[in-house]
Amino acid sequence: MVKPLTFKGDKKAKKRKRPTTETNDDDAPERQEKQLKATTSSSKTAAAAPNEVEGEEHDDSWVSADAPSDVSGPIMFVLPTEPPTALACDATGKVFTLPIENIVDGNPATAEPHDVRQVWVANKIVGTENYRFKGQHGKYLSCDKIGLFSASSDAITPLESFSIIPTFDTPGTFQIQTLRETFLTVRASKSSNANAAPDVRGDATEISFDTTLRIRMQARFKPRIKASKEEKAREKISRRELEEAVGRRLEEGEVKRLKRARREGDYHEVMLNLKVKGKHDKYG
Repeated sequence: MVKPLTFKGDKKAKKRKRPTTETNDDDAPERQEKQLKATTSSSKTAAAAPNEVEGEEHDDSWVSADAPSDVSGPIMFVLPTEPPTALACDATGKVFTLPIENIVDGNPATAEPHDVRQVWVANKIVGTENYRFKGQHGKYLSCDKIGLFSASSDAITPLESFSIIPTFDTPGTFQIQTLRETFLTVRASKSSNANAAPDVRGDATEISFDTTLRIRMQARFKPRIKASKEEKAREKISRRELEEAVGRRLEEGEVKRLKRARREGDYHEVMLNLKVKGKHDKYG
């Protein structure tokens, strides 16, 4: 309905209250009960949906990257040292190795960061196959011409660009290569301190055990896990919805067949066959 124009300062017309009839009075309790049930039901549905979405979007568990295409979002470089260490940086841009505390039986495949300095945000550089890694202070990981790492750059240049190469004979591990075709590597510290952490450099010219590392990442950014969650979402359909779509009551085997078809991608074809079968049964 088109409403008349109103202007600032106009007095609002008072609405007259209509007297409640006897019929309305009798129906009031029943009507209120129905409204309460509807409100409660919608509230539960509204509360459940965000919680389910939030659970999927905020999955902060850590998993291992299996391929370079997996690498995205917050990651941790698990270096081949004993005990395992992670690549870290501080507020001054210094890059160093930091022992990993969150790890099960020293297994690099279970490592998780305990310090924000161990976390880098990985992104693919648009238009290339290279990656950039941003530290906790918003500066990019960089490797200079002599192989010295730092994290103090605000911009992306060839020094801040890296390739992630899968290790041919060790699945689940990678090589981090600079654009000068040298590799990130770890080596024993030259410090006189016996407990000094290993040094990290970017000047290795050959792939070796010291250049082979693992990349841990948050599960919600891993494409395969995202696809798995989308597949599970497609599976979530009730028997009632399926029966409404087919137009008749379904047997247990037919319900399972339709749900499997939703996962495998031939849902509409299977549904059409069931509809045709229903018509044959009806007129046969």
